[in-house]
Amino acid sequence: MSETTSKGPLSPDLLAKMDAYWRAANYLSVGQIYLKDNPLLERPLTLDDVKPRLLGHWGTTPGLNFLYVHWNRVIRERNLDMIYIIGPGHGGPGLVANTYLEGSYTEIYPHIEQNRDGIKRLFRQFSWPYGIPSHVAPETPGSIHEGGELGYSLVHAFGAAFDNPNLIVACVVGDGEAETGALATSWHSNKFLDPRRDGAVLPILHLNGYKIAGPTVLARIPAEELDSLLRGYGYAPIVVEGDDPMPMHQRMAAALDRAIAEIAAIQRAARESGVTERPRWPMIVLRSPKGWTGPKVVDGKPVDLSKTLAYKGMMYSNVPNLASAFGYTNASWTLKCDLISGYVCRLLNYMDRNGYATCTPRMNERSVKTEPAMDFSSGYIQRALDTLPRQGSRFPWRLNQNYVRDLKLIRYGRLNDGAMEFRAAPSHRSHSMPG
Repeated sequence: MSETTSKGPLSPDLLAKMDAYWRAANYLSVGQIYLKDNPLLERPLTLDDVKPRLLGHWGTTPGLNFLYVHWNRVIRERNLDMIYIIGPGHGGPGLVANTYLEGSYTEIYPHIEQNRDGIKRLFRQFSWPYGIPSHVAPETPGSIHEGGELGYSLVHAFGAAFDNPNLIVACVVGDGEAETGALATSWHSNKFLDPRRDGAVLPILHLNGYKIAGPTVLARIPAEELDSLLRGYGYAPIVVEGDDPMPMHQRMAAALDRAIAEIAAIQRAARESGVTERPRWPMIVLRSPKGWTGPKVVDGKPVDLSKTLAYKGMMYSNVPNLASAFGYTNASWTLKCDLISGYVCRLLNYMDRNGYATCTPRMNERSVKTEPAMDFSSGYIQRALDTLPRQGSRFPWRLNQNYVRDLKLIRYGRLNDGAMEFRAAPSHRSHSMPG
C-alpha cells in the first residue's frame, strides 16, 4: 500500500473516501426506512414525506455498512474471491443501499436509476406494498441467505466454503442471533473445514449490545469470558471496539489485513507443506454502538436516555417527539404495544388538530423519587441498568406492569395531562386544549 497514517494502514485519502462511502450507504439506508418523498432533503421535511408504517432495523445497519466498505477495500487490493453473508435479521436496507451505490441494483432493476427519481423509488419501495421486504430477501442482488431467518448464517457460510478452495466467506453474526440454538451449534462447523481443499470462513461477531427489546448475553459477559468461549470453539478472536468513526476505520482495516494474512498462512501450510493439524481460524469481534452514528443531539441538546425518566412506558423526559414500544414482562407483549400504538395515533391527531409541532414530557415534580426501570435480578439486566431510562415513584413516570390499569390511563387518559408540553409550529399560535 502507498502512504499510511501512523495510526493504521489506511492513507488519509483512502480513509476519507471509505468514510464518505460509509456515510452515503448509511443515508441511503435510513432513507429507505423512513422516507417516501423528498429523498435528497431539498426542502424541509414534513409528515407527508415520512412513511406511515416503519419497518427495518437502523440499529444493526451502520455496522453492516461499515463492514461492507471494508470488504470492498481488501477485495480490490488483493483481488479476492469473497462473499458477504449477514445474519442480523432486518439488515436489508444496508445491503440494498450498498448494491445501489455500486451500481449492481440499477443493473438488475433499471427503473431504479442512479438519480433523484431513482433514489425516491428506492426509498419508497422498501417495506412497502408491492415493493421489497425489509430483510435481505431473494430480490437483493447476490442474495443466498434469507436475512429474516435468524440462526443459519454460519451454516450457510461454511456450506459455501466447502469444496471451494479460493473462496473467503465473510459472515456477520448478530449478538441476538448468536443466542439461537442453531447459531450456537454452528460455531463448531470449523472442525469440518479442510484448509487443503476448502475455502475459508471469517466470522464477525457484531456486538452492539441489544436484540429487539433487550440486552444480549455475549455483549454483557466479561471480555475475558467471551475470549475464552470463542477460543474454546477453535477460533483466534481479533477485537475491534469503539465508536469514533475514523479510528474505527483504521482498527478494522488492520484487523482485516491480519485476518486475511492468517487465513493465507493456514492454507499455505496445509497446501504446500502438508500440515494436517487442525488450525485455529481467525475471527473478528466488532463492538460498536446500536444505531451507530445516529444523532446524539436533539434540538441542540444532548440525548442520554440513561438520564431520562420513562413517561407512560413509551416516551422519555425532555426528549421531544420520540416514542418506543416495549411489552409487558408478565403478559402478552401485543397488549402493551397495542395501547402504545393507539396512544401515539391519538397524540399525532391531537397535535395535527391544534397545530403543534412537538410534544415533550417534562418532569418538574421534585417530590417524584426515581429508581431503576426494572427490578429483575437477572445478571444481563443488572449489567444494563446504567444505560436504561429510569422510572418514577408514581404515574405517568411509573411503569405499570398491569394491563387493566394501563388501559384506563393510556387509552382513555388525557393527552394534555400537565406533564406533556406541546409547542406550536412556527405558523401557528401556541394554545392549550383538553386532550
